Amino acid sequence: MSIRRIGGDRSKGSGGTPPMRGMARNAKLAALPVAYAGRQAAGVGKRTLGRSPAEINNDIQTRTAQHLFEVLGELKGCATKLGQLLSIFELALPPELADPYRTALAQLQDSVPVMLPETVRTAMADSMGESWQWHFEEFDDRRAAAASIGQVHRGVWRDGRPVAVKVMYPGAREAVLADLEQLRRISILATVFVPGADVKAVTEAICTCVRDELDYEAEALYQRRFAEAYADDPDFVVPRVLSQRGDTIVSEWLNGTPVSRIMESGAPEERSRVGLLILRFVLSAWTRSGLLYCDPHPGNFRVMPDGRLGVVDFGACLAWPVAGFDEWVGDMMDATFNGDAAQIDTAMRAHGFVAPGRPFDAEAVAEALTMVTEPLAQPTFRLTEDWMRRVVCHNVDLRLSNVNRQLTIPPWFTPFGRALLTALGVACRLGTDGAIRAEFTRYSPELAAVLERFDARRDQPTDLAVVRQLRTGRPVRRNSAVR
Repeated sequence: MSIRRIGGDRSKGSGGTPPMRGMARNAKLAALPVAYAGRQAAGVGKRTLGRSPAEINNDIQTRTAQHLFEVLGELKGCATKLGQLLSIFELALPPELADPYRTALAQLQDSVPVMLPETVRTAMADSMGESWQWHFEEFDDRRAAAASIGQVHRGVWRDGRPVAVKVMYPGAREAVLADLEQLRRISILATVFVPGADVKAVTEAICTCVRDELDYEAEALYQRRFAEAYADDPDFVVPRVLSQRGDTIVSEWLNGTPVSRIMESGAPEERSRVGLLILRFVLSAWTRSGLLYCDPHPGNFRVMPDGRLGVVDFGACLAWPVAGFDEWVGDMMDATFNGDAAQIDTAMRAHGFVAPGRPFDAEAVAEALTMVTEPLAQPTFRLTEDWMRRVVCHNVDLRLSNVNRQLTIPPWFTPFGRALLTALGVACRLGTDGAIRAEFTRYSPELAAVLERFDARRDQPTDLAVVRQLRTGRPVRRNSAVR
């Protein structure tokens, strides 16, 4: 076997391990609730100077959100992943607050540590044994791609197939588990966005998702299931796993164009085609494989020379659907498209989005759902970053009047919300224009039935808020969160 040895970049990390020590990482995370408490204490003084409680609370929460984004954007391990998950909420911040976080995240993506060749070879031996070289005809010890807790190398398997070798950073598992403990301690800060949520349960759901990504044996199993489900598919290609041992996964190499490059320079038609394929993959996944693909960010997709969409990285998956999911889709969508405020109230309570006995503004929820489901109200729709910004601003608006502050988030919804929001975010960045509605109804007979009834109630596609106004005779409520 031939191994390509290079000097490597010794300026990033020590031997390629995550550069931030546990004590420093914990101190930065621990500073979040301390700063939050300090802002609250300062707010007491501001009240004595005549500022209103609502104004002070808004200032506290906005600054806390900014601090949260900045700190997560600077950390490694688990916090890197959490920073990526929270990046969609950056759209809800004013530019002067969002810019520091955007800068921190860009620096984070450019400074992922590089394992030096000696460290790579040690990690390979730890996972595959001292004779690991026997499995390869060639192995390139230079990093071909980075991941949040590891990196990918190119190689040639012993049967001549080009392969991708995913290797976890030494110490990454311990760093992530330590971050999760800190996350539990600062989880109260989630009330900045949704004060009514069961923070402990939602935090545990997030921790479970992130912790599961440390299990390379499970990841290899998920990838094998996807590869089998999409074998010889005309739209998608999933590389087959050739070997998994310890913290190493060897799978077929995909030669394709990164979706990030399509975002930057692709023609509008190609951008829309790729965006529709990403949505199709995420929405078809559980029907075909029994798994939810939770991490559809641009780095996990490649456009193959034959036009198919290549998909990699299956660490963030779980069995899906959960019990009651299909009923939730049918009930919530029927209430949104064909019902009224009373039906929305019933559906929200039945599926755990409102705490028992707690009042909430069902009309305001109807307005929010109207905005979110706009792409389903017509045969074609163009997903844009402006549309996503309006949706996010409406839902995470820090004002006390935001109806989402009256609601909660069932833990089961967390991974689904992550998958759908991330996929829609990528489609919006691509400017996807096309039959968005058809992608959703193709794999959901419950939604298809709802929209069939909706179409029967109108003469032509139109804005959902106008439909509701004409049907009920009530004036349309304006969305005060759009800015």
